[in-house]
Amino acid sequence: MLELAIRNAGAVGYAVAALVFLGFGAHVALGWRGGRKASLLLVTLAASLVWAGSNVAFALTAAPGLWTAQALADALRVGGWLLFLVLLLGGERHAGRWAAILLVLPAAAALFPAAAPPVADAAGAPAARLPFGLLLGVAVAGLVLTEQVFRRSAEQARWSIKPLCLGLSASFVFDLYLYADALLFGRLDADVWAARSIAQALVIPFVALATTRNKDWTLDIALSRGVVFHSSAFLACGLYLLTIAGAGYYVRYFGGSWGRTLQVGFVFAALLLLGWLFSSGTLRSRLRVFINKNFFSYRYDYREEWLRFTHLLSSRDPNLRQEQRSIKALADLVESPAGALWLRDDAGYSQAACWNMPRVQAREAADGAFAAFLASSGGVVDLEEHRSDPSRYPVGALPQWLRDLADAWLLVPVIAQEELIGFAVLATPRAKVEVNWEVRDLLKTAARQVGSFLAQAKASDALLEARKFESFNKMTAFVVHDLKNLVAQLSLLLKNAERHRHNPRFQDDMFATVKHVEERMSKLLQQLSTGSRGEENLRPIQLARLVERVVASKKAERADIAVHAADAQVATLGHEQRFERVVGHLVQNALDATRDAGEVRIAVKAEGGDAVLQVADSGCGMSQAFVRERLFRPFQTTKSDGMGIGAYEVAQYTKEMGGRIEVDSRPGEGTRFKLSFPLHREATPAVLQNDGAIAA
Repeated sequence: MLELAIRNAGAVGYAVAALVFLGFGAHVALGWRGGRKASLLLVTLAASLVWAGSNVAFALTAAPGLWTAQALADALRVGGWLLFLVLLLGGERHAGRWAAILLVLPAAAALFPAAAPPVADAAGAPAARLPFGLLLGVAVAGLVLTEQVFRRSAEQARWSIKPLCLGLSASFVFDLYLYADALLFGRLDADVWAARSIAQALVIPFVALATTRNKDWTLDIALSRGVVFHSSAFLACGLYLLTIAGAGYYVRYFGGSWGRTLQVGFVFAALLLLGWLFSSGTLRSRLRVFINKNFFSYRYDYREEWLRFTHLLSSRDPNLRQEQRSIKALADLVESPAGALWLRDDAGYSQAACWNMPRVQAREAADGAFAAFLASSGGVVDLEEHRSDPSRYPVGALPQWLRDLADAWLLVPVIAQEELIGFAVLATPRAKVEVNWEVRDLLKTAARQVGSFLAQAKASDALLEARKFESFNKMTAFVVHDLKNLVAQLSLLLKNAERHRHNPRFQDDMFATVKHVEERMSKLLQQLSTGSRGEENLRPIQLARLVERVVASKKAERADIAVHAADAQVATLGHEQRFERVVGHLVQNALDATRDAGEVRIAVKAEGGDAVLQVADSGCGMSQAFVRERLFRPFQTTKSDGMGIGAYEVAQYTKEMGGRIEVDSRPGEGTRFKLSFPLHREATPAVLQNDGAIAA
């Protein structure tokens, strides 16, 4: 019987084969959608799994019953592959008859009493040769059927059936050798029997590849390009290491006294070379192109390519500007290591960015023949093809700067909204890439996406710039409004100075007013120079004191403003300078509405959890329509010399501080503004019961 070493090798080999059959069978079962061919393939894989498992058990126990079980499973497995080939030849009408014939032969050979298990040596008595002759005939029949399937396939269909024919023919050739040897010597070779497991497992990847190319087998199988790429890379690495191991052993064996030293140096150099090969972008590109060209019907996995393309465009890599990311996104699609991008500006098309390519100062006219051709065709121009046969492209002679770019390979128009906004020049790829319809369509579609991306980025920049100007203009409007109020105070001061210049109290008020104007103008200048509002941090503001300062600044204009404070300590959190400016706007509007007669009243009090400030006048008032639709909009005013900024700033600041604003106004009856802010309780003592009055 079998020696222990061969039994162990057979157990491991058939266990690996069982795992391969199980994995592929589970994948097929999950993607099964009915159909005779798919069902037969699934049954054949199940029989292969039982066959491999029975051989594992036999190798571990050497039980004769297990040998019979594996022989029956092997008959079902081989018969399944033969029937599958018959179905591919168009034998669906007589599938039942073919199934009976193709299963009887291997089954009869397997059940023949003389079909003995393999032996480890040639000393045993030879078995009868009839079963081995039958099994040899089955292997020959399999080779004939495989050859017929490939020969009868249409020329355009051979690409899809080739992996299956290659795998099954290799399987039948191995069986041919196994049974020819057994027929010659009257027994199965134990070593060849142990290796049969690995041989049959290696057939499965070819079958899997064929299923991805033949969708009519009703199998929903997707073979990942990444898995194929990395598997191929690791397979090549393994073969390389095996070669190095053999060469290292040879060096050590024939190196004499220096053998071990030479072996260590040789292995180190080989590993260093392997590291360089793994880091080589050219090698990876060539392997990827080879796999896409020879293992898949389409060169690109469009889902993966589009996800990678979109991710690169939308990334925020600080080392690459958006134009450089656009070049790299296009170049990665065709394994190009460099490129440049020309975009349209006021003077035509100039180089906006380059990636691993020298800068070019040349420009192309927006109305030139070159730009007109790119705009009209919108297709990719193969520069190598143009150099060899210029008549293929009606563009005529290429620009001199483009002819001077030695590595220039493809010219890709960048179009957005049916308008040529630029073009990209890509360098010669690391691995030779055939510029077929698929490459052209992908680059054309990707270039339009790049065009939309760049156009959107340009529009976003323009919008951001417009918003900056809008913010600056808004700030300038507030500053002009404040300057207008300050100029009005100075004008009124000069008017009263002619009559009261010798009055000491007037002189004191004049100095106080000039000092206030100087402080306000200094802050406005700082605000204009820094572009900020120059606000201090939030802090408690006592409304009564703030109202006193505002009223004091308005003394020169009206001295009869009445201020009523139910609690002189009512406070809220805010920015004191802006809050004072807001109250100043309300008081100034009230004064403007009651120029010659009437009164202006200011009240400060606490209502529940709110600090309330009221400014009322008995002036001309406003209509309900104006209050509802125009009062708090910028540049809306009822005054002939007004700017419409004050009420807008009042509403904006009140909202910003979480407050509320109420307006009660009637034409000819006056106006009342009520501002409510959250009460700052830590700085607010108990509310006094008596009302105090402060006269300005």
